[in-house]
Amino acid sequence: MPIIPSKYQPSFLFKSGDLSTIYAGVLRKIDGIIQRRERISLPDGDFLDLDWSFATEKTDKVAILLHGLEGNAQRPYITGSAKALNNDGFDVCAVNYRGCSGETNRLFRSYHSGATEDLEAIVSHVVSKQIYTAIILKGFSLGGNLALRYLGEKGRDLPKELKATIAVSVPCDLHSSLKELLKPRNFLYAKRFKKHLIEKLMLKQELFPKKITAADIQNIKTLKDFDDIYTSRAHGFKDALDYYKKCSCLPLLDNINIPALVINAQNDSFLGPECYPTEEAQKNPNLFLEIPKFGGHVGFYASDNITYTEKRSTIFLEEVL
Repeated sequence: MPIIPSKYQPSFLFKSGDLSTIYAGVLRKIDGIIQRRERISLPDGDFLDLDWSFATEKTDKVAILLHGLEGNAQRPYITGSAKALNNDGFDVCAVNYRGCSGETNRLFRSYHSGATEDLEAIVSHVVSKQIYTAIILKGFSLGGNLALRYLGEKGRDLPKELKATIAVSVPCDLHSSLKELLKPRNFLYAKRFKKHLIEKLMLKQELFPKKITAADIQNIKTLKDFDDIYTSRAHGFKDALDYYKKCSCLPLLDNINIPALVINAQNDSFLGPECYPTEEAQKNPNLFLEIPKFGGHVGFYASDNITYTEKRSTIFLEEVL
């Protein structure tokens, strides 16, 4: 499809990408959402925790929400989306990736940007309930890459219930995004991500001292070091660059066969040039790309504590379902 013109015009303050990013991640509060947790078992003996919220009336529509790096199902961008979707008549299954629900997962591995086997298990679990005739995916940042990668890998072999996908602030090319995060302007963001990742890795080191040592952890100076020392080793990649190459959704966007909306802001400091798949969108009639001038990373502030991407999701789903 041609690139979709964006109508997003925030107030003056929220034209700042950093303010949009920080407000959404740190200051935004969501009230009135009630979640019920369900734990599912995975084929490798691990588990995932899913946090459900429900529409006020019985529905056959459900949204699976996928958070970003070091997020969880209680982050405001997830609960805000869940609340908006519940109000639009969707039940919501908000996913916590392995190790992200407040409890360390059982295995040495955890989650990563291309762990589509876990997403497939979640979709299969939701399908098995035999309640829903329409399933949509909505992913943010890492979760957006995961959702689009899953669609691209599966091609036409998707469950018939899966009807559409929305992906927000997507690092379509992981290496391109990593290079942006390592730039001086993103120092504080990268430092915060690294702090949380290392805290979890220290728990892993206690459980698996033969697989990761204290010295290994001390050698992690950047996010790329983390992926070289842990992510690649734990998930079967040669190194960080091999992981980025094999898990980016960009090479598989041509294979997407259901409507998929990607919303990436121009002023998102986490995204490099390769994260804006204009050529892929122009070639694939199922891929809709919107590039607002503003919004930051998973920001998109708007009035009434409902973000632009939450409002835009409602319009998109009305059009395609």
